[in-house]
Amino acid sequence: MSKIFNTIGLIGKPNHEGASATITALYQFLTEQKYKVLIESSVAPSIDIDELAVNTLMEIGEQADLAIVVGGDGYMLGAARVLSCYDVGVIGVNRGNLGFLTDLSPDELLEPLQEILQGKSRCEQRFIIEAEVYRHGKLKSSNSAVNEAVLHAGKVASMIEFEVYIDGSFMFSQRSDGLIVSTPTGSTAYSMSAGGPILTPNLNALSLVPMFPHTLTSRPIVVDGNSEIKLVLANENYENLQVSCDGHVILAVMPGDEVIIRKSAYTLRLIHPLDHDYFNVLRSKLGWGNKLY
Repeated sequence: MSKIFNTIGLIGKPNHEGASATITALYQFLTEQKYKVLIESSVAPSIDIDELAVNTLMEIGEQADLAIVVGGDGYMLGAARVLSCYDVGVIGVNRGNLGFLTDLSPDELLEPLQEILQGKSRCEQRFIIEAEVYRHGKLKSSNSAVNEAVLHAGKVASMIEFEVYIDGSFMFSQRSDGLIVSTPTGSTAYSMSAGGPILTPNLNALSLVPMFPHTLTSRPIVVDGNSEIKLVLANENYENLQVSCDGHVILAVMPGDEVIIRKSAYTLRLIHPLDHDYFNVLRSKLGWGNKLY
């Protein structure tokens, strides 16, 4: 019987005892079944196995049919931004806290993984966004985000002023601590903490969530996922402004700059077990009530 996946990449949080133990167990399990296994270079020194096939994250994206990421949602986001550029399925093993993006438990891992390897799984495409900073009409910097792009000041509790345009139409001007532009994937992350709506992953939508606006009438708004969102920074702002992508990558912004946020051409291909249920994830992670009867 031919394999659905032939080359599998193992990616994990470096210098994390639990992640290293899980990757070691996965390596032994997969090599026993004659899969070609690639170990990501940053975690390889933590794995006490000789003659590993060590590769960068980009090389794994280029060569692997499947990537297994061991860590929390934060580490998953960093790997996902790179892996989304390649047609590789991604599975998450939770070695963090909440684990919205990491389906599999390290304590009950091999049985559901075996079913996935046999094709008993479901695939889900999650779109990501690109944030670009323009100064005097020229592109200065850009990066992608799986969860959200956040405009904010470089110091805490510092008010900034900006205008928001959707597909070229003026929406509003605002004085606030910033603005969160979130994907459905990111709607259970920073956006939710700021009072934003939870969007189911299948929606083609983006949410705009103001951060501590200086008005009582400002509310989150959901727009079409194909919209181009433009943020124009007022010239009166201080110079230490930033756009944060997933809380990892920081793009410097100056007064008068324009920030363009739109859907990326790439998507993240998540692989789930057959029994994966998004609403069950919400109930378990957020402590929602179960059935009454």
